[in-house]
Amino acid sequence: MNKRTFLKSLGVLAGASPFFGFNSISSESNPSTLLPKSLQKGDVVGLISPSAATADRMQFTFAKEALEALGFQVKLGENLKNRRGHLAGTDQERASDLNQMFADPTVMAIICIRGGSGAARILPLIDYKLIKNNPKPLMGYSDITALHCAIHSQTGLISFHGPNGTGSWNSFNVQAFNQLFFEKKLVQYKNEQVKGDDLVIKNNRIQVLKAGTAEGKILGGNLTVLTALSGTPYYPDFKDAILYTEDIGEDPYKVDRMMSTLRLNGTLDQIKGFIFGQCSDCEPGGGYGSLSVDQVLDDYILPLNIPAYSGAMIGHISKQFIIPNGAEVRMDSTKGSIELLKPVFQS
Repeated sequence: MNKRTFLKSLGVLAGASPFFGFNSISSESNPSTLLPKSLQKGDVVGLISPSAATADRMQFTFAKEALEALGFQVKLGENLKNRRGHLAGTDQERASDLNQMFADPTVMAIICIRGGSGAARILPLIDYKLIKNNPKPLMGYSDITALHCAIHSQTGLISFHGPNGTGSWNSFNVQAFNQLFFEKKLVQYKNEQVKGDDLVIKNNRIQVLKAGTAEGKILGGNLTVLTALSGTPYYPDFKDAILYTEDIGEDPYKVDRMMSTLRLNGTLDQIKGFIFGQCSDCEPGGGYGSLSVDQVLDDYILPLNIPAYSGAMIGHISKQFIIPNGAEVRMDSTKGSIELLKPVFQS
């Protein structure tokens, strides 16, 4: 995942935001939680690309067929297949697809085809008043964290950190989707563990950083994208929240830098619980004295004395939880579980 262009562009757009866009940034510091409308099989879902371009044309076919197999009709974004450099079209084109899907009364949910980088560029162009008046499920992960954070901070809408359209739609993810979206269950998320031929289970193990339980609004997403929003109007209010994070391809010293940002901007002092998912390909390099991600988490999380664990099935992995970003949950760090406390859809 190439996030460097995203980081550079964010600063430019944050300063330029008063000069373009819908000028509909909420004056509320913490808007009330807004539930999206519920889904049924046969509904129309919109497929958009608010971040990076998709190079392999077959991926569009895979994404459409996967959503149809879930039971939906699929409407492709007008600019879905566009390309401008590494982006899926211009900022205006990508924002337009998002706004149009929220405005279209026939579209009941919106799925992002992929992440990559670039979603933060369109945040000033999103019509948040439109979204607040037409609350629909939005799903994706990785760079889509920018949309989850911005939309929740500006409207209070719960969105879904889960598989992208071109992601893995294995039986685990399909079952999780059905339970959450169609059966409307108050899901309890707990790592799948399958014992192989070894004496002990080694896959999907959690590490308890601090034992305990906590209740609060679950917020977060990709660590790089989240911390890059710090200091902008699109950064969520983490007071009494449960923070969850994940990342991929980041050296531990970069994870350390990002965790330092969360401490310096006050986020870590406000949260009631912490859940770290998977940091894929984040092992120490060959340099002398490199910290490990485990050590970084110990340095920043243990002093907080709050319930915390790592290893949750959240991140750039084939089987992943679908986290309703902004929902009320109870976490148990000893069990490694996250339980929804309230419905996440309108009745």
